Amino acid sequence: MLASNYPVDMAVKPDVKAFFDPATNTISYVVKDPTSNACAVIDSVMDIDYAAGRISYEHADEIIDFIQKSGLELEWLIETHVHADHLSGAPYIQQKLGGKLGIGNQITVVQETFGKVFNEGTEFQRDGSQFDLLFQDGDTYKIGNMTAFAIYTPGHTPACMVHVMGNAAFTGDTLFMPDGGSARADFPGGDAATLYDSIQKVLALPEELRLFMCHDYGPNGRDIQWETTVGDERRHNIHVGGGKTREEFVKFRTDRDAQLDMPKLIIPSLQVNMRAGKLPPSDESGKTFLKVPVNSL
Repeated sequence: MLASNYPVDMAVKPDVKAFFDPATNTISYVVKDPTSNACAVIDSVMDIDYAAGRISYEHADEIIDFIQKSGLELEWLIETHVHADHLSGAPYIQQKLGGKLGIGNQITVVQETFGKVFNEGTEFQRDGSQFDLLFQDGDTYKIGNMTAFAIYTPGHTPACMVHVMGNAAFTGDTLFMPDGGSARADFPGGDAATLYDSIQKVLALPEELRLFMCHDYGPNGRDIQWETTVGDERRHNIHVGGGKTREEFVKFRTDRDAQLDMPKLIIPSLQVNMRAGKLPPSDESGKTFLKVPVNSL
């Protein structure tokens, strides 16, 4: 779908509250409809001490506390993609506050790919049924009176989507802050050329549209930031701004990705997030385990 065909409404200005998780450099968001108490949660985090094998919910509890104290009603929990660097807190928040859990419909590709990597049995459903709704490109949904919509932006993963809510868009890992550039494209199912094309869809949106990042790493020692605009990204993004060509981007991204280590939490993250944030089933003794595939990633 062309950018001009997406139902952008710059007159709607949602309230956006950010929650930064320093352990994973993830920013989660509570987005409130400006004309009601309805809200959505974007890309929440479940805490894990991987070395100790311990799960906890401090980050999610902070979000829950904010929603409750603000008198908000949670209608949606949105995952922009299957994250490889943090575990989703969405099902925990959903259990406490309700709401529908949604992700892009290409989650099925991710489930098929990593179902094989982690040697999941036939009981692991690869149809996206762990989620309440699977979005397609251009799909709209309501948060109170505010119309939101999803843009299909593959490249980092096959299931990435940018979600636009009024004059705010939540980019997932499709874009970083202008001095951070873009996300890697070398995971299974990723592709640098596809990522470039997806970024162009975002950059074709109105230049005053606010963009909210899923991650920031404070390049060159600056303070953590998470909000910019389409116009700033067009002009200043170090990977795609200023008219950089597809060929330039693909060469840079490919060379750069070859130098990157795997995310520290990729193994637990993928196993949990492809299940909509749920842990793998317990064994007959009631214990839950995460697998470590050897020489498979």
